[in-house]
Amino acid sequence: MADRGVDLSALPKTVRDQLAELDLELSEGDITQKGFEKKRAKLLASCLPNADVTSPDLQLSGGQSTDPTPSPEAPGASISSAAKHHRSHRSGGARDERYRSDIHTEAVQAALAKHKEEKMALPMPTKRRSAFVQSPSDACTPPDTSSASEDEGSLRRKAALSAALAQGLQSPDYWINRSVQSSSTSSSASSTLSHGEPKSQPPHQPAASVLADVLAHLRIENSVPPDVTSTSGVQDRSSKLDLPPAVRGMSRGQSRSSMLDTADGVPVNSRVSTKIQQLLNTLKRPKRPPLSEFFLDDSEEIVEVPQPDPNTPKPEGRQIVPVKGEPLGVVSNWPPALQAALARWGATQAKSPALTALDITGKPLYTLTYGKLWSRSLKLAYTLLNKLGTKTEPVLQPGDRVALVYPNNDPVMFWVAFYGCLLAEVIPVPIEVPLSKQDAGSQQIGFLLGSCGVSLALTSEVCLKGLPKSPNGEIIQFKGWPRMKWVVTDTKYLTKPSKDWQPHIPTANTDTAYIEYKASKEGTVMGVAVSKISMLTHCQALTQACNYCEGETLVNVLDCKKDMGLWHGVLTSVMNRIHTVTVPYSVMKACPMSWVQRVHIHKARVALVKCRDLHWAMMAHKDQRDTNLSSIRMLIVADGANPWSVSSCDAFLNVFQSHGLKPEVICPCATSPEALTVAIRRPGVRGAPLPARAILSMGGLSHGVIRVNTEDKNSALTVQDVGHIMPGALMCIVKPDGSPQLCKTDEIGEIVISSRAGGTMYYGLPGVTKNTFEVIPVNQSGAPLGEVAFTRTGLLGFVGPGSLVFVVGKIEGLLMVSRRRHNADDLVATALAVEPVKTVYRGR
Repeated sequence: MADRGVDLSALPKTVRDQLAELDLELSEGDITQKGFEKKRAKLLASCLPNADVTSPDLQLSGGQSTDPTPSPEAPGASISSAAKHHRSHRSGGARDERYRSDIHTEAVQAALAKHKEEKMALPMPTKRRSAFVQSPSDACTPPDTSSASEDEGSLRRKAALSAALAQGLQSPDYWINRSVQSSSTSSSASSTLSHGEPKSQPPHQPAASVLADVLAHLRIENSVPPDVTSTSGVQDRSSKLDLPPAVRGMSRGQSRSSMLDTADGVPVNSRVSTKIQQLLNTLKRPKRPPLSEFFLDDSEEIVEVPQPDPNTPKPEGRQIVPVKGEPLGVVSNWPPALQAALARWGATQAKSPALTALDITGKPLYTLTYGKLWSRSLKLAYTLLNKLGTKTEPVLQPGDRVALVYPNNDPVMFWVAFYGCLLAEVIPVPIEVPLSKQDAGSQQIGFLLGSCGVSLALTSEVCLKGLPKSPNGEIIQFKGWPRMKWVVTDTKYLTKPSKDWQPHIPTANTDTAYIEYKASKEGTVMGVAVSKISMLTHCQALTQACNYCEGETLVNVLDCKKDMGLWHGVLTSVMNRIHTVTVPYSVMKACPMSWVQRVHIHKARVALVKCRDLHWAMMAHKDQRDTNLSSIRMLIVADGANPWSVSSCDAFLNVFQSHGLKPEVICPCATSPEALTVAIRRPGVRGAPLPARAILSMGGLSHGVIRVNTEDKNSALTVQDVGHIMPGALMCIVKPDGSPQLCKTDEIGEIVISSRAGGTMYYGLPGVTKNTFEVIPVNQSGAPLGEVAFTRTGLLGFVGPGSLVFVVGKIEGLLMVSRRRHNADDLVATALAVEPVKTVYRGR
């Protein structure tokens, strides 16, 4: 048997095996045709130097054999013949009779019988994947190819698989032994992939090796056993075999390793245990969780929903009734407007001092008399109405809003500007002086000016020179401010009115008199409009509550542009012809004892201070040994409503009681930008018992209820009263959240006031106005208390024995933590109530 003079039977066994392996590699696509011919020629040339080895078409000697069992002497003959047959079939030749279904059935049966005898000698597989585990590659279907392009390997697998299925119908224990066979073939296949060279198979069972290889691939691609219940014949089943897509669609150019990989890229037939496979899958997971896992419902994270404590204190008193203040007295000679009072004092008491300003050292700098205050205010009113524009097109008209930009250390100019606006019937809006273009408060003040429609600002010449300017000398445009026109109000720039001009001073009505700014918790600055009748009524109520007398001296340490400094030191003082000595903040920083010295020198009857002023004077009192404070009949503490004010008042009294200060003169008060003065302690009579203080349980305050405690306990908070409510006012305590429902007598709530001496609205903000200035309290059944509108003060407190008002915090400082109330003022009270070396324990 020779092909072109080459007799393969005469070749050594090792050469024949290598030729068979070359044929197998060519059929599998692992080697090109050119490489195959080169390697084959090299093998044959080493054994047959004179033979013609250029043709790859070799066939075994002896012709075709009908025996399906391969000869032991030629183990690679069947493989080489099969390769030759498929190449000829691909080129259009007739199908070899050896590949008929019945002949292959007998060959597969013989191979399986031989393999079954040797299976007991094989080692059992350790931690292999089950033959019926679903592979991830089942979900992936590669592109299918036509049958004409199928290579020898795919056709051989089809034939061997058909024979295996036929054997499976005749052998009941086929599927039982399949797992062991697949494990054995997996080991051989992995060895082939690992070492790059396939191990030589036993010469007596090449068909079994091919079948095992096919079954190994089938185990990976299709883990579901074939349907053996069908009644169709074996021949029909083998000819119409439905192969898995991954096997059917494998093209010639794909290597064997691509078939052995799963969808994750891990070789299934490699020697990998289950634990190692799980470790690989874990390492391939992303370290960060998916984006969806970051957005979880809060309810899923809550392990235990906090339940309300049954021991939580609850209010047990009856529903509170509105508290009425003392009636507002009627005075026969009371002026019909504040401007009328200034006109009367300017004409009748022209030489009486109205205001004394101090320099930086605390010494008197300038004293403004009531005559000068009246004449200069009259000049400014005339200038604003007649000299800023033409007669046909005036710049200002009655009712327009004007900004007052004056520093605290220049109260004289502010007084003249404020009363000049009242006489001209324009509405003054006092604001802080902007320090720079990027001032943090300038944008908030700009919101106030924009809501009030302000386009003109009054200032002094000194203040104007200190404002930031552009390179060309003009005042810069402040951030958030509307376009402003600046007017200097110094005397030399004012025009004396003609003899026939007199200001129009109407009786106090509901028109807006001035606008006072208020900064909210969010930082927004809003303007509280105070009407002319409210301003006059407030002055009358303060006069009655504080028992002001004509000609008294008042030392004012507060800001004269707003709040208590404006109400007492500018308005009520002019109403009662009081001499006001203003101590600016800059003077206080240089000389903390300056206000105490002014009280001693001027024999002042009233002093208007804050707790900080008490503390600073107490720290600097060693330098002044001849101080006498016996002239004071009323020491008004403007921030006495804070819980931490008790410490400052007690400490100041302990130090200066030896200097003539009487305990009954300390009068704390509670104020609000919306309701103005809410309550104030009346000046006491010498020898009368002092008002009792409230020692409250901080645990009860945290739950909004009043529980009396003893001072020796760490859980006690001592608060002082702020006196009674203002004359002519009506007060209620309502719940701080939800509808304005009346509280019980032992419950903490927000103080609301109904009075003529209060603010009327947030200018230019009608929506916010309704929620603050038009509150109608309701009882427990939801029925309104009446038709009288109340104003929210923003103060949290309660009414104690004797209708004394106690304030324990503010709405803006309220903190809710775990359904318990905490207040920012308690932090200050905690720090001031203990010494630094002790443990901080006070405060809610």
